[in-house]
Amino acid sequence: MTLSCPSDNVLRFSVTSRLFSCESVSIDEKWKKKKYISLPSCRGGTRKVFASRHYVPGVVHLEDSLVGEKSLSRRETGERLGFVRTLLIDNYDSYTFNIYQALSTINGVPPVVIRNDEWTWEEAYHYIYEDAVFDNIVISPGPGSPMFPADIGISLRLLLECRDIPILGVCLGHQALGYVHGAHVVHAPEPVHGRLSGIEHDGNILFSDIPSGRNSDFKVVRYHSLIIDKESLPKELVPIAWTIYNDTGSISKKKYCVPVNNSVTPSGDGSIISISEELENQSYWPSSHVDAKQDRHILMGIMHSTFPHYGLQFHPESIATTYGSQIFKNFKDITVDYWNHCKSPSLPRRKINVTGNMQVPGACELLKELSRSRSKGNGSSYYGNPRTSLSVAKKNGVDVLEPNEKLLRLKWKKLERIAHKVGGARNIFMQLFGKSRGNDAFWLDTSSSDKGRGRFSFMGGKGGSLWKRLTYSLSDQSEITSKHGGHLLIEDAYSSTEKRFLEQGFLEFLRKELSSISYDEKDFEGFPFDFYGGYVGCIGYDIKVECGMPNNRHKSKAPDACFFFVDNIVAIDHHLDDVYVLSLQEEGTAETSFLKDTEEKLISMKVSSTRNWKDHQTIPAIDSSTSFFVPDKSREQYINDVERCMGYVKDGESYELCLTTQNRWKIGNSTDPLGLYLHLRERNPAPYAAFLNFSNADLSLCCSSPERFLKLDKNGMLEAKPIKGTMARGSTPEEDELLKLQLKLSEKNQAENLMIVDLLRNDLGRVCEPGSVHVPNLMDVETYTTVHTMVSTVRGLKKSDISPVECVRAAFPGGSMTGAPKLRSVEILDSLEKCSRGLYSGSIGYFSYNGTFDLNIVIRTVVIHEDEASIGAGGAIVALSNAEDEFEEMVLKTRAPASAVVEFCRGVIQ
Repeated sequence: MTLSCPSDNVLRFSVTSRLFSCESVSIDEKWKKKKYISLPSCRGGTRKVFASRHYVPGVVHLEDSLVGEKSLSRRETGERLGFVRTLLIDNYDSYTFNIYQALSTINGVPPVVIRNDEWTWEEAYHYIYEDAVFDNIVISPGPGSPMFPADIGISLRLLLECRDIPILGVCLGHQALGYVHGAHVVHAPEPVHGRLSGIEHDGNILFSDIPSGRNSDFKVVRYHSLIIDKESLPKELVPIAWTIYNDTGSISKKKYCVPVNNSVTPSGDGSIISISEELENQSYWPSSHVDAKQDRHILMGIMHSTFPHYGLQFHPESIATTYGSQIFKNFKDITVDYWNHCKSPSLPRRKINVTGNMQVPGACELLKELSRSRSKGNGSSYYGNPRTSLSVAKKNGVDVLEPNEKLLRLKWKKLERIAHKVGGARNIFMQLFGKSRGNDAFWLDTSSSDKGRGRFSFMGGKGGSLWKRLTYSLSDQSEITSKHGGHLLIEDAYSSTEKRFLEQGFLEFLRKELSSISYDEKDFEGFPFDFYGGYVGCIGYDIKVECGMPNNRHKSKAPDACFFFVDNIVAIDHHLDDVYVLSLQEEGTAETSFLKDTEEKLISMKVSSTRNWKDHQTIPAIDSSTSFFVPDKSREQYINDVERCMGYVKDGESYELCLTTQNRWKIGNSTDPLGLYLHLRERNPAPYAAFLNFSNADLSLCCSSPERFLKLDKNGMLEAKPIKGTMARGSTPEEDELLKLQLKLSEKNQAENLMIVDLLRNDLGRVCEPGSVHVPNLMDVETYTTVHTMVSTVRGLKKSDISPVECVRAAFPGGSMTGAPKLRSVEILDSLEKCSRGLYSGSIGYFSYNGTFDLNIVIRTVVIHEDEASIGAGGAIVALSNAEDEFEEMVLKTRAPASAVVEFCRGVIQ
């Protein structure tokens, strides 16, 4: 089926509405001192551009090899320096920085990334030809079709005009290569997203050292709904790879072991299917396939017969594609070989800045080089951390604070093996902070710490002189001077209040606050956990507008972010049964009595003097679809929206859409939120659970989340643990194991999980050292009280010049709650969901004053605001989805927290 233009059933989005802020990943002065250079602009004048002087181990550097203003040709540069500079065109995809990470390590220097509407053709021509900055070009995947200018941007012009530059197009870039030369882009026989296929190729140099054939171990991941119609392929385009349209499967079915480094050494018999060089009727299909079965083949790779241009329909950058790194290495070799043998007199000579900083104005990711290798941490707890240091200048051997900085000092006591003796975390919280229904208290609660899921819990209430309460609400659209401005209310420990309008948003405020704090890492040296005080609270889903997402269509009734700055904390080590009491204070102030008073209370504490909400578990479980909780959407409406999502997936607008809805119940003001949370944690314990109460906003969160969003530990290691794939527990051990195995082998759930893993790799790739992003655990099935879930782990080493808040900004909201590509998916979901998600789909956790953080995903959570309890739930919609099954999955995810609320409220009434 050939696509019409424009398609009536495809949502078109304006370029401006999809434009990420170029500041979406920025550099923090505290984390790295900046050096600016001025470069000429092709539009006149000069622009200031950040210049990094990190070093790549083993790479000869420009400043070491050049003298004065000497210019080298591309050929001379390739021969002498041995690295390749890539211009990477980002088609607003969520996998572009997976390509960036791969090319950074393979090419020797990171590529320059620009979005497809960021440069005019004149600017591109200036840097490609006049300055000769780049050796090759890679065009990323992306949503939509090459037939729509807003989807493809400058990519078509590059393919038409840059005939003497090596170009590799991936997925959408592959389709664009076909389209500009007259091939038709049509719907595939079926959309294929996050699924594996075997590939045959003709031995082209792009596939050097890679086996061929369905029975080989060359398996690739496909994310596409559209393909190039092979019958329309013009004679100047040559097919070099293909697959069979129904040759898809899961990782388990392929018996495929996923590598950490996206590169697998051939382990089979090494045979490569022989491809005949004789092509019949210039169709370029192997003669062995020119028969009645020919129409079953789908193009997976093409090349231009005379230009150095290549296209791949599959995704070599995916974690589950074998030989992906080898393909990028082969493209590098193609590039070097091309310039070494290029004799065209029309090509310009390369102009190289003598500093070696080949920076390009307007690029959102500039050329950076690795500066060091750092040790990697092995954090194992919930709520745990960047590198720490004393952020104080030295002058004549004396500590000197930077302007507007304050030095915080930590005092603490450790009570060994006492937690169990005093009744555990529940009893400690209730007796220390549970008065007045836990008003203005927090509890980051690892209520499920078995199987290594979590180790530490942190709790506290209104504390010492540094305590603050922050309540932030985004402005109404009619008020805003910037799309992410909002109103912040600050209340301190002395009940003084201050109101501010934050034009740059809450995350920027938080970044500046953390940057203003100095500390001595000796204060917490040897601690087994990473939170020593700082900001604890929640970030709502609508804060996405501060992270490059489009304007919110809906306004949340609840605040969009609420935080405490906490200076008095109790930490519990569930593995060793130890309790730590911590007190944070500004240098030079008198020590408080918190440590002594809390120690005395803990030592004298009785096992339990609080109500036992466990007694209410005798009440039968109540389904959330009863009249207690009312869904925002009926069953029919939700199923209809699922089908609309599947339509967008079919048209290539998204690979996966995480559709959600809200369920609400007016519970009145007599319900005790803390009592409800105690009941919920008994019914549905979780490793990333939390209780938060903000009395001034009439807001409480009772959270039993099983999912970590993002953690940064003290060694600079970032970790995400996305969940995709959920199934109810069985009623018998045999049925339970069968359901667990069914989830593990489900091709649909594996596809969902794989797409989000690749998305998280991309998000971490924006802020992590090249080559450091890896996946130690892919698609593990974890079992909880009510469900089985499929969980993966993604890690990467944070770049030294990126602040902790920028790491969050690069990945928020969590990809498991949006789908991929993230930007286009969020736009579609905003058009389908009729109200704000509020705090659901956001994050709860901490930002420690020393730069570490740990945040969950707000799911399986009861949000109580102004006497209403709301529970959000949803699921990922993919090509393999069934609309009725998706509705049932949404209900399943609602059932545990909704039943806990109903049980608790009925029990209180009785």
